[in-house]
Amino acid sequence: MFAGFSLGIGLILAIGAQNAFVLKQGIRNAHVFWICLCCALSDALLIVAGVSGFATLINYYPWVEPLTRYGGAIFLSVYAVLSFISAYQHTDSMDYSAAEKPQSLAAALIICLAFTWLNPHVYLDTVILIGSVSTQYEGQQVYFTLGAVMASFTFFYALGYGARHLGPLFEKPGAWRILNSVVGTTMLLIAVSLVF
Repeated sequence: MFAGFSLGIGLILAIGAQNAFVLKQGIRNAHVFWICLCCALSDALLIVAGVSGFATLINYYPWVEPLTRYGGAIFLSVYAVLSFISAYQHTDSMDYSAAEKPQSLAAALIICLAFTWLNPHVYLDTVILIGSVSTQYEGQQVYFTLGAVMASFTFFYALGYGARHLGPLFEKPGAWRILNSVVGTTMLLIAVSLVF
């Protein structure tokens, strides 16, 4: 269980599109519980699929890899452009009273699911890597899986709710411009890396 937890935390710590989205939602205090649950449950499903042998299914259907890679790159590029536009158009602070029109829960969950399921790296990390490492724990794969799943729940809820403490910093318009610029750059770099 500790090995699964350690591997899960190690893989998820890298700041990517999904983590940047959770961080931004946490700072805005927008649907944090449901966004974190969506991310953690998605990871749990993918981890269970990987440990259960889903990795072999991908070997039988090689078209899945380029489909997710290019689809993910397109999605991330669009989101990057929107982040850059948001960074340079908004001049007011994000103090929740003067914030932009709140995003609906449905819209936030759709974006969250897209960041998760259209990201080829999530399949590499959860399905392929965790799935292959789990074979070293013959007879203890259930505990290994539980550890990896616990890592996802721990990380996403810590990130989502921990981001609230950054709220006072993000009452300044400049901080949101910087965050949106960093998020946009991160998305763009990931999109480019997926293609090339």
